[in-house]
Amino acid sequence: MSSDLDVIIVGAGVVGLSAAIAAQARGLSVTVIDRDGPASGASAGNAGAFAFTDILPLASPGILKKAPKWLLDPLGPLSIPPAYALGIAPWMFQFWRACSPARVAGSTAAQTALMDLSKAELEPFLRQTGTLPMLRKDGNLQVYEGASEFKASLEGWAAREAHGIEFHHLDASGMAEIQPGLAPRFSHGTFTPGWFSIADPKLYTLALAEDFCAKGGRIERAEIVELRPSDVGVEVLASDGSVRRSRNVVVAAGAFSHRITRTLGEPIPLETERGYNTTLPPGAFDLRMQVTFGGHGFVVSRLSTGIRVGGAVELGGLKLPPNFRRSEAMLKKAQAFLPGLKPAGGTQWMGFRPSLPDSLPAIGRSRATSRVVYAFGHGHLGLTQSAGTARIVADLLTGQTPAIDISSFSPQRFR
Repeated sequence: MSSDLDVIIVGAGVVGLSAAIAAQARGLSVTVIDRDGPASGASAGNAGAFAFTDILPLASPGILKKAPKWLLDPLGPLSIPPAYALGIAPWMFQFWRACSPARVAGSTAAQTALMDLSKAELEPFLRQTGTLPMLRKDGNLQVYEGASEFKASLEGWAAREAHGIEFHHLDASGMAEIQPGLAPRFSHGTFTPGWFSIADPKLYTLALAEDFCAKGGRIERAEIVELRPSDVGVEVLASDGSVRRSRNVVVAAGAFSHRITRTLGEPIPLETERGYNTTLPPGAFDLRMQVTFGGHGFVVSRLSTGIRVGGAVELGGLKLPPNFRRSEAMLKKAQAFLPGLKPAGGTQWMGFRPSLPDSLPAIGRSRATSRVVYAFGHGHLGLTQSAGTARIVADLLTGQTPAIDISSFSPQRFR
């Protein structure tokens, strides 16, 4: 088997396209293959945030305390459809193991390193791709209902402070100065100025695809179902029977990545956090920054294309039909929390967030062959960590030592 192509990247979301552009900038010939085309998954419907201050893993003792209460509400911040409860049990066991204090400390340190790299890489990457005008630096406001909820958050803020993250605690009047229109039930808040956002995540990802192609890259539509490595390259098999060949392959197919890794003998425990949102017209509310309602598991984001109300976690896999009552429940809460919000004219969406039990992505080489690199499982942080992940992938493809220690992201850590 021989091929003149240096790299095939499976996945045309924000991580895959960022990696493609980074590899292309190193002089590699790159083709991207995606089952539905660019920006067709979570990269289109996310909240649009570069959440560099969000270093605390979802897998934590705090979540274990909240989870029983949340699970009692089928439309609440965390739900597991009964039809999927048995199927997700092994993943939940791994999640529970990842909640030990020692593992949380390790995950936080690893997450911080990837966040720092991603933040450092972001603006040069945006400048390189002509997308810098899409960047916003409005910050994020996390709000709390009462003193007890605020005090419960302080341990997490202390952890962020230990890692050098800037934030400012505010009372109700302080919040009103930077974000008018909050319901009086929110008595405390925390503002993080280092939380950036993009004008619109779908338009951004499509702009990356355009830049990649303008510089000689190719994007093809096909569903990749198997990888077959050899000493000189990798055969990439599609569901239509076609075969492509490349010297190297990057698996960045989001929530579908584990289907591909199984063909290499690596059953990585990737699960799907199904996220929901409603995007309202641009004038729906005078939103100055992204507002996080952490106690209710959702955010409200200001995009160039509208006001997006979304979030929560539904651990329901890839096959169950969407439950848009979850979108409706979040929108109803948003109306109560932002009394001036106009709820009419919204568009609902559901997408798959690829998540691993310890809240860290899988970034590194396949056990089966060094010619296959994995870059998936970023959960809520795919956009946030896309530029940093792209740098690491490009380093691996060109035989350089990665910019940070990636041992904590090893795809084999769950063996």
